[in-house]
Amino acid sequence: MSQPALIIPASGQAAGRGRRLLELAGAAAIAATYAFLVLTQPADITNGLASFSALVALGGFLLGAMLLIVAVLPALPTSTLVLIPVALVLNVVLGQLMGSTGLPFYFDAIGTVLIAVLAGPAAGAATGALSSIVWSFFNPTVLPFAAGAALIGFLAGMAARGGLFRRFYLAPVAGFITGVLAGVVSAPIAAFVFGGTSGIGTGAIVSAFRAMGDTLLAAVTKQALISDPMDKAIVFVIAALLAYALPRRTTLQFPFVRRFRVLAGKAPRDTKA
Repeated sequence: MSQPALIIPASGQAAGRGRRLLELAGAAAIAATYAFLVLTQPADITNGLASFSALVALGGFLLGAMLLIVAVLPALPTSTLVLIPVALVLNVVLGQLMGSTGLPFYFDAIGTVLIAVLAGPAAGAATGALSSIVWSFFNPTVLPFAAGAALIGFLAGMAARGGLFRRFYLAPVAGFITGVLAGVVSAPIAAFVFGGTSGIGTGAIVSAFRAMGDTLLAAVTKQALISDPMDKAIVFVIAALLAYALPRRTTLQFPFVRRFRVLAGKAPRDTKA
């Protein structure tokens, strides 16, 4: 006998459409804020919240992150809500430490990628943007990079949905590709807002390319395409290790993990998540 078709109530369909609209609105707010920063090139943003441009950036990115959080909130278990603050702290602490070493790496997206693997693209994007917002209260120079941080979370979630974390060796490949795209997005911010000197190690690479005759944007883009893919490949591996280190009963509490069978091993398929 054929199985009866699954009928989704109209109210559920409307709620799903509403969440999709909120996700699109959140992404649009983040993208618009990014465009504002690239077009206006506000050098005064390093003054923190004392500058108009910093307030606009903070408001735009915060609005986008909040819309994404509201969109995914109904599908987030309590374990995710508890884990997001931990991910934010992990991003900020590791990012701050790496920024002081002079190495051309960041390690400021491990928490973002972990949330994306467990809870999906929208949750990952919201975590990335929120991470930059929280960090900006200690270091205002990271605020303009919130759009790139959100993109990393989104792409990590899409990679998890596509099964790239089920095969561990594909995690660094997904990270490398994410790093290429994130580097291209962050390059205009680093070039136009900070003159390519937003980091110690990365600034040295930019200076080397400038000495070879490259334009500022070309030098920053080349630096990003060197540092970001390697950084994100490592970050994706670390996030995968953390996800697999969690007890299986814990990871299976996440509807996203069950629905898309994100991690290796048998798991009950959740078609309602």
